[in-house]
Amino acid sequence: MIPVLPAGKPGLHDDYHMALIGNGRTCALVDALGSVVFACLPDFDSGTVFASLLDEEKGGRFGIEMVDGQVVSQAYERNTNIFVTRFEGESGSFEVIDFMPRYTWDGRAGTRSDVGSDIVRVIRLSSGRPKVKVNFDPRLEYAQNATKVEPYHAGLKATTEWKTPGGDVYESVYLYTNMNPKAIARSEEIELRDDAYLFLSYHDKVQEPDRDTVELMLQRTRSYWLLWVARTHKTVQYQEEMIRSALLLKLLQYSPTGALVAAATTSLPETIGEERNWDYRFCWIRDASMTVAVLHKIGHPSMASRFIDWMMHTMPTKDDSLQIMYGLRGERDLTEQTLDHLSGYQGSSPVRVGNAAYTQAQHDIYGVMLDVIYQDLLQRQRTPESLDRIWTRVRSVSRIVLHTWQKADKGIWEIRGEKRHFVFSKMLCWVAMDRAIKIAELLGKDEWAEMQRPALAQIHEDIHKRGWNEEKGAFVQAYGADDLDASNLLMAEYGFIEPTHPRFIATVEKSQEELCEDGLMFRYRNQDDFGEPKSAFTVCSFWLVKALVQIKKKAEAREMFEQLLAASNEHKLYGEDLDIETRRHLGNFPQAYCHLALIDCALALSKEEDDEMIQA
Repeated sequence: MIPVLPAGKPGLHDDYHMALIGNGRTCALVDALGSVVFACLPDFDSGTVFASLLDEEKGGRFGIEMVDGQVVSQAYERNTNIFVTRFEGESGSFEVIDFMPRYTWDGRAGTRSDVGSDIVRVIRLSSGRPKVKVNFDPRLEYAQNATKVEPYHAGLKATTEWKTPGGDVYESVYLYTNMNPKAIARSEEIELRDDAYLFLSYHDKVQEPDRDTVELMLQRTRSYWLLWVARTHKTVQYQEEMIRSALLLKLLQYSPTGALVAAATTSLPETIGEERNWDYRFCWIRDASMTVAVLHKIGHPSMASRFIDWMMHTMPTKDDSLQIMYGLRGERDLTEQTLDHLSGYQGSSPVRVGNAAYTQAQHDIYGVMLDVIYQDLLQRQRTPESLDRIWTRVRSVSRIVLHTWQKADKGIWEIRGEKRHFVFSKMLCWVAMDRAIKIAELLGKDEWAEMQRPALAQIHEDIHKRGWNEEKGAFVQAYGADDLDASNLLMAEYGFIEPTHPRFIATVEKSQEELCEDGLMFRYRNQDDFGEPKSAFTVCSFWLVKALVQIKKKAEAREMFEQLLAASNEHKLYGEDLDIETRRHLGNFPQAYCHLALIDCALALSKEEDDEMIQA
């Protein structure tokens, strides 16, 4: 039975009516029927346990169904990542409380915790004696081979095995419950007479959970999120949206290392039926580094510091090559493969694991990296030894920039066709040299800083000369091109140009005119290796809002921002893309980049209105 959907929203299967639960090690998507439709265990980038989102028949799901009733409401518990689905019917009512345990053993808020790979579903009886069915249908390791479910102690165990050239592979997960496990395995009706729990773990638990343990986990997880939000700085306006976005960013930071995953999913398409499907369960240095300044602004410097420490550990030294993205533990090889046995989201194949873009040359990465290092040096003290390592990396990156900035690359959008001289890449090379000079000055390396100034001026002049199209009246996508690119909206943000400069104002206005349609922004409108883009890129719409604030079009910026807030799904989450006509969400979901930009826009608009930040 399909629940009543919000007015004006597309049908259940035509949009992302889903919420994310997680704990910083992995996560799971819960759909509008209360089913877990995507989850990887034990980590974000592990094989799927449930992936009906990518193939209704083969992917597997973890559903809870009321026999004579339906879902009547869904919502996050206020200021938490705990998600509640309410069922009502003739025989009674109950709630399903979904969460992944997250808390610290020592009770100190903000300390690093060794979080588990567990999905907990508490069934809270509200009235009557409703009958439920549990659809426990795991399909381990992307459903590549058969999964066997069998009784195990007081619960169930799911296993899969297969042979590879490298040897036999085995995977398993464990379901602990106080319900009848045999009835669950057969999807039989179960009369609910008291509260129940379903505790799915990647591990065979040393201490098997019981009802009291599960309740304690729920209470401690609730306290953890409430305390975390209490420490978050908030604006007076747009507070609810800011909190949800901040909670989402916290969910997507990989707890063991501090890396930030770009999105929770793989292979959700930018356009239905096309092959713009990518795996986003990795850390893009560019995306994650843009998060650092926002994390400081909202009162979570420890999150920023953990990411920067991971980045410094992962970054190569001296002449070793730098990648645009890495695995969550710093892996360099992210070889892409397709899973042809899965049909893809609404038939949008292929389903991909890994991401071939890791081999691309994208020169903007040097600028975002040195910008983050500069921010970090301004924010916290460092030991002499760590400063030595930082200075070595800064000089190494600067040397690479001086050798590469005049070369073509693949650009911010990871176009898989020919290399071009992208303006944004050149601009970030300027940022790299600008921040390197500033870092040198902070460290007392004034002579070195002076030696770099001619190169800084040369890059700046080259972009103004070759990146500006006089006929178009704007900075364009690439040297010699007529096409516009939304990434140029970030020029003032990075300090390349003053927001009052006529060329920046003209670029913003021209970009709005040519790339914005019905309040949504395309990245670009020109053909790429897959044809002409057909959906708006959500983060670019937020970039336009920020740019409009910068050029003093505050009323226009606010109107557009509030339209974007209305375009979120019912749980205030965003996919990577939005369909221009229907406003349906597309692309991987939820995307950290979008929520980062939302917070940044809310801060900018509040600053323009002289709103004070609410600080803990």
